[in-house]
Amino acid sequence: MQHSTTPRPRTAHPLPTTIWLPGPDEPNAAPIPGAVLPAWALDKIRTEFVGRPEHRPAPLLKIAIRDTAPGMDARIPTASFTTTADDEDATNRPSILLAELHPDALPAPDDDLTVGESEMPGALEDGWPGFFHRAHRLLPASGFLLLATRQRRDSGHLTDPLGALIASARTAGFRYLQHIVVVYGHPVGNRLVPALPADASRGVAHCDLIALSAVRPA
Repeated sequence: MQHSTTPRPRTAHPLPTTIWLPGPDEPNAAPIPGAVLPAWALDKIRTEFVGRPEHRPAPLLKIAIRDTAPGMDARIPTASFTTTADDEDATNRPSILLAELHPDALPAPDDDLTVGESEMPGALEDGWPGFFHRAHRLLPASGFLLLATRQRRDSGHLTDPLGALIASARTAGFRYLQHIVVVYGHPVGNRLVPALPADASRGVAHCDLIALSAVRPA
């Protein structure tokens, strides 16, 4: 998949789970400390995930969510990735919002995120429900929300919060597109040589990238 040049189709049906591996000459297979997604995967998102003429990198806004307590937006660091042409177009909004979710901010697998803990509706809710509503309002029609996260260990067991997050995103108006497994390591022959981040839980050699598209009422 790392050498694929086919633009990603816009489809109403979920795509098969895909595995992304770094290129054979990629020196940094793992993310930098504190990040979830490796730099090579971020480049792949901008150049291959969304088809653009001549593989021009797509504008992307990256945020890092470390907690979901009230007022979370004020504590979210952001980084904007654009090209010169995008910078010259002041009306252009990033078509991709990439949210890196710190493992400590993830919900428990049995949490119900479809209703916020507060009684405020939609974008005014606390926690994940409010975040997804605000993200939906920020993105243009058919824009992409990408969630990058990895599992953590609770009482010795790896958690899997993806189902709860996807359900909450759907409630806010997103359509689930695809699950991409981003590997921390290099394939060597018929085996994988891991390159594990220092802050990853024991036994976690990948992160999960969930692709969602913003749906607007007809």
